[in-house]
Amino acid sequence: MGLGQTLSLLWVLPFAGLLLCIAVLPLAIPHLWEKNRVKAIVALLFGLPVAIHVARIDLAAVLHELHEYVSFIILLGSLFTVSGGLVLRGDIRATPRTNAIFLGAGAVLANLVGTTGASMLLIRPLLRTNAQRKRTRHLPVFFIFLVSNVGGSLTPLGDPPLFLGFLRGVPFLWTLRLLPLWAFAVGVLLVLFYLWDRRAYAREAAADLALDATAAQPLSLAGSLNLLYLAGVIGSVFLPTPWRELGMAAMGLLSVATTPRELRKENEFSYAPIVEVAVLFLGIFLAMIPALAILQARGGELGIRVPWQFFWTTGALSSFLDNAPTYLTFLSLAQGLGLQAEVVGVPHAHLLAISAGAVFMGANKYIGNGPNFMVKAIADRTTIRAPSFFGYMAYALAILIPTFVLVTAVFFPPWR
Repeated sequence: MGLGQTLSLLWVLPFAGLLLCIAVLPLAIPHLWEKNRVKAIVALLFGLPVAIHVARIDLAAVLHELHEYVSFIILLGSLFTVSGGLVLRGDIRATPRTNAIFLGAGAVLANLVGTTGASMLLIRPLLRTNAQRKRTRHLPVFFIFLVSNVGGSLTPLGDPPLFLGFLRGVPFLWTLRLLPLWAFAVGVLLVLFYLWDRRAYAREAAADLALDATAAQPLSLAGSLNLLYLAGVIGSVFLPTPWRELGMAAMGLLSVATTPRELRKENEFSYAPIVEVAVLFLGIFLAMIPALAILQARGGELGIRVPWQFFWTTGALSSFLDNAPTYLTFLSLAQGLGLQAEVVGVPHAHLLAISAGAVFMGANKYIGNGPNFMVKAIADRTTIRAPSFFGYMAYALAILIPTFVLVTAVFFPPWR
């Protein structure tokens, strides 16, 4: 009997409890929660008992999850470290047009250097550009929507779920089939952002806008050697394990060794955000083992068969779980339905729905995708603080859900 059939549904509760702590504790004990040591204790309190119990039944499942975690963190850590050595200097005027160009460029760049690389390269310049403005709480939110998630859906390099699909046999260029969905979703979100930011800009104090204008400087890039290391990280992704992880780590170490400390200091670089992601996601990866196993074993009982159902179920779980294993779970579910085998054993429409659901809806919550937490952590160390866990969810409900309803109506209509 498989792990998903053996485990009781009660073993999903630690995962739910950890998610609840991540949502509530920053509000209940904000100063204490700022310490990564406290985050690590909470994460292990929920994740470690689950791992010990599951290991007694299926040690290989725990080791596999730990391997996925290590690869995940090394990828994020290397991209975080290398991009932290790139300094985009300058402070252009923080107009709605400028900010929209930042976000649009980030949505394109995410497909070349990954959502993590694009996020780490552009979030600090965007925050610095808007430092003189006061009505800016929406900026990190839309940045996470567009650059950290939706933008990286055109190549396997863009987002971890698509890379895992590539490793499972999806042709490298197949993801370009997502171009119409990418253009539609990115277009809708950019229009909404521009209208939102235009309204906020109109309400800024004249003195703040004058200060922003006087602080303007042209953009320039320093630390360009890190572009070579960034290419090395991307190239390492195609290697088999453990050379993949060793190659990515080597690029990060070379970046640390050869990048002048002054550049990282100028970039306000700190390892605190990646440490926060590492400790929290260790608990998440361990605690979610039963949830994923049960879903994989009993998912067929859910009656999911058509593309729009895969889009929303994959997306809904990608909002709570890491979107990479969720993608694999629903790909496996689709492969078991015996449908037309157009690509890796499933119809094109089903894989499009699974891919879009995983990548797009990873933006629904801070925990849906690794870069989300990093962007929030970086923003919280500036004057432009990101919303709380529930505050961010309110933005997602108001902006993303209607956008995804439109995506469903255009690309996965239930009446088709």
